[in-house]
Amino acid sequence: MTMMMMMCSSLVLLGLIGVSASSSGSSSSSPRMKLSYKDLQQFNGIKWFDLEHSCCFGALLLDEERGRLFVGARNFLLSLSLDNISKQEQKIYWPAPVDWREECNWAGKDINTDCVNYVKVLHHYNRTHLYACGTGAFHPTCAYVEVGQKIEDHVFKIDPSMVEDGKGKSPYDPRHTSASVLIGDELYAGVATDLMGRDFTIFRSMGRRLSIRTEQHDSRWLNEPKFIAAVGVPESENPDDDKVFFFFRETAVEAQGFGKVTYSRIGQLCRNDMGGQRSLVNKWTTFLKARLVCSVPGNDGTETHFDELRDVFLLQTRDRKNPLIYTVFTTSSSVFQGSAVCLYTMNDIRRAFLGPFAHKEGPNYQWVPFQGKVPYPRPGMCPSKTFGSFESTKGFPDNVIQFARHHPLMFNPVTPLGGRPLFLRTGIPYTFTQITVDRVNAADGHYDVMFIGTDIGSVLKVISVPKGSWSNTELLLEELQVFKVRGVLCTVKLVPSAAWLEIHTVPGTDTPAHATCQTQNGTASVILAIT
Repeated sequence: MTMMMMMCSSLVLLGLIGVSASSSGSSSSSPRMKLSYKDLQQFNGIKWFDLEHSCCFGALLLDEERGRLFVGARNFLLSLSLDNISKQEQKIYWPAPVDWREECNWAGKDINTDCVNYVKVLHHYNRTHLYACGTGAFHPTCAYVEVGQKIEDHVFKIDPSMVEDGKGKSPYDPRHTSASVLIGDELYAGVATDLMGRDFTIFRSMGRRLSIRTEQHDSRWLNEPKFIAAVGVPESENPDDDKVFFFFRETAVEAQGFGKVTYSRIGQLCRNDMGGQRSLVNKWTTFLKARLVCSVPGNDGTETHFDELRDVFLLQTRDRKNPLIYTVFTTSSSVFQGSAVCLYTMNDIRRAFLGPFAHKEGPNYQWVPFQGKVPYPRPGMCPSKTFGSFESTKGFPDNVIQFARHHPLMFNPVTPLGGRPLFLRTGIPYTFTQITVDRVNAADGHYDVMFIGTDIGSVLKVISVPKGSWSNTELLLEELQVFKVRGVLCTVKLVPSAAWLEIHTVPGTDTPAHATCQTQNGTASVILAIT
């Protein structure tokens, strides 16, 4: 078994012993195997990769076909071999221009920590190129990175003529969260589009269609969001029905009067949305959002909520339209602290978006389900022949557009499978930060093995064992202290073909995990074998 780690400007390859996932014992809060950093060292040799004068590995992209790990760092892009990360390193030096750095410094930013280029976005564009974006010293910029067609090409370069503006794609500030997905030749990004980080939007750019965004300065649409993930999921066999889903947390408008309360959300929009004809011009007309609930029911009828969404992982099933959605949540309370994994189905998500819209008559009224007549076509539906006769959102009636503008929020939340978390921990000296899941086939069925990153640099290996209809028992198999210096695990990714986990961390800090994973000063990465 093999693990890869990056610490500050270092990347480590490490072998591990696996634990069988076929056990059928009862749920346990203690791991069956607990391995320290020293234990992991003893099982196999460690190979290091060092990158001098850089840090902050903020974008990671696996390319199993080429056997490469592409990494976005501060002022650098890297191409590393998955077979041996200490060899075959290729790198591109991609700093911000001097005049941009000086302008950034004149604006009061630190010349060494703020006024540089943090690569935050990295996607496969086509068979020969990647698409990368960085903060560019508060001048977001993007580039097409040539990687060749085959692994033997050994091509890794940026064509200066193919560098373009990154506004609406990458954040200005490296501390700001963002999430994006590249589908076809279109980039869908949840990002702040202004220098001050106040104009947060979900933005479509590139491609042949018009650029389009969420409504500005309307807290009903987005209210100080922290974007976590973006994914595309087909709705039917007709590509005109394809949707993009954004996962984020934000200040809840429906909780006004109770202080500043954070709710987690899932937002949806149609890929073929062209905006309205007279209203919501170049704005989404199909954007809706719903609350994601991850809570534990109490004996007295009250619920303990885990409101802070931290990470999302889509486990693909045989039906591409219905992946399983694993999520990590933490509590927002300073009194009660805990972490939980909740599992959602697309059926439950679609049910919430087909439910009642949230409505508020005026400033002094409560939020209630909308009781009036919902216009046709129902807001949130994509223009296609599958569900209607409209060919474009520009043909939607004015009453549909106006209703969509004033009712982006659904009244019913999305609840997890089984009505409660799949796995949770309270009263422990760490919180969950990341998750990835592997489906393992066994003689008696399949099991989902969860790898959960924490804010102290450990990885929990948990197996979900079905014991009945929509009911599971979790077994905590392993607790692995991946780093010698404890730190926040910011990324945990699976490499199925090689049975590895890729882990990205921020070592040794007292800063909360959600903040630390954005600044990423002195970060590290690991690939951990799971077979």
